[in-house]
Amino acid sequence: MLRRPPVVLGTLLVLAVALWVGYPHLQFSSADCTRTLRVTATPEIAPVVEAAADRLGDACARVLVTPQESAATADVLAGPQARQPDVWIPESTVWLQRTQARRAWDLPVGGTSVASSPVVLGVTKVAADRVGTPLTWGRVLGDVVAGLPDPVQDPVGLSTLLGVRTLPAATMVLRGLSQHVVRPGADVYEHVAAYPMSEHDVLVHAGDLVAVAADPPVPSLDYPYTVLPRSTERALAQRLLAELLDTGATATLTAHHLHPPDTAVPVPDTDVADEMLNQWAAINLSGRLSILMDVSGSMAQSVPGTGLDRMGVTLAATEAGFGMVKPTTKVGLTLFSTTLDGDRDYEDLLPMRTVAEHREQGALDRLRAVSAIPNGATGLYDSTAVTYRTAREQWEPGRLNVVVVMTDGRNEDSDGIDLDTLLADLRALQDPRRPLPLIAIGIGPDASLDELTTMATATGGRAFTAPDPTALPTIFYTALSSMLCQPPLCKP
Repeated sequence: MLRRPPVVLGTLLVLAVALWVGYPHLQFSSADCTRTLRVTATPEIAPVVEAAADRLGDACARVLVTPQESAATADVLAGPQARQPDVWIPESTVWLQRTQARRAWDLPVGGTSVASSPVVLGVTKVAADRVGTPLTWGRVLGDVVAGLPDPVQDPVGLSTLLGVRTLPAATMVLRGLSQHVVRPGADVYEHVAAYPMSEHDVLVHAGDLVAVAADPPVPSLDYPYTVLPRSTERALAQRLLAELLDTGATATLTAHHLHPPDTAVPVPDTDVADEMLNQWAAINLSGRLSILMDVSGSMAQSVPGTGLDRMGVTLAATEAGFGMVKPTTKVGLTLFSTTLDGDRDYEDLLPMRTVAEHREQGALDRLRAVSAIPNGATGLYDSTAVTYRTAREQWEPGRLNVVVVMTDGRNEDSDGIDLDTLLADLRALQDPRRPLPLIAIGIGPDASLDELTTMATATGGRAFTAPDPTALPTIFYTALSSMLCQPPLCKP
């Protein structure tokens, strides 16, 4: 037998060692050791996170930071089959609470504050000079025209409500603010002289504004670092968190007009926030209307003296309803008959959007194009059950959440649920802390008032009938007014 020369065996051994230690010419790609941590952060803190990632000094650790407004991130996370980042850093724990309520994840989540920015009143220098010293929230809000970011949408607005309710003239101040609910933006001071914002945003204005601190303090923006449940990079996420909390990060925070974490005044828990926003809604009259509209064949019956059918009169009343509510009120509209969408008796026409957005996006044209379905029957119970359950799941604090059902008949779907099952479903979905009344409106002489009253009563709502469809606009106005204006501002 021939023996291999020792030099061959030695060469193989050198090659093996070279592969093991990473001989330059035989080195594996660095991608083989790369772990990626995906972070979505509110834009003002994104540069701070990127700087902390650079300080990790790990060639195998890659941190991808995506700056994104928290409202947009919350919508994505709450969407079906959303791809979640490993870490989310919104500007406030309020966003975690609201996204949790929308069932974006199955487990409770909490975050660790990595920065803070006090909520202050940004007052123009001209207005500040007019008010004089001392500059306080009470003096400013009592003397100048002040605006407010929608507290349902913006944690700064929620913190402002907490501060305002301690003022002696809180109700009067809130009523004034409700007249000037405007979105943050470069043009906000074209409408008001004072506007709540984070100290960070005041400093970005580079001296154009005077920051007036709240006394007593209100919850600051707390920038919670939140590792989301589906993350597979928890160890790397914890290393990045430690870097953000290191004292060496303070200089980076200061350079970006932020402070180290300060949770002296905690964000209120969900129940407290919801109660406060409900009180605000009663003043602001901002609603969330889920409208269910009958398009069965009987809606094609003509209404004498109008030149319209029942469908046309109903559509006109609904369009008029868009003008009865504030532009910030959200409206979603679903049509129903039988087997309207496959086996389903219902089909969405307008997604849940604010009235202002609907007008901008041509929704009224889509509404006007609706017509009755020839030979369609009335699938009332199934459609009501689904619409109400969806409204309950998507219930929003700070709005007067209402379901409106409009029909000219009674349930005609023998393949669906019966009235007892519907009532049981409605009663099971009641939550006194999160009211969701159903307004039932009967159109024409064939609508069953008893049936509609039973349905509405199960939710704390009311039923109305318009035997003469020409009276429908008045009925629609009365029905909405009864729910969208609450005591003590409006009498029952």
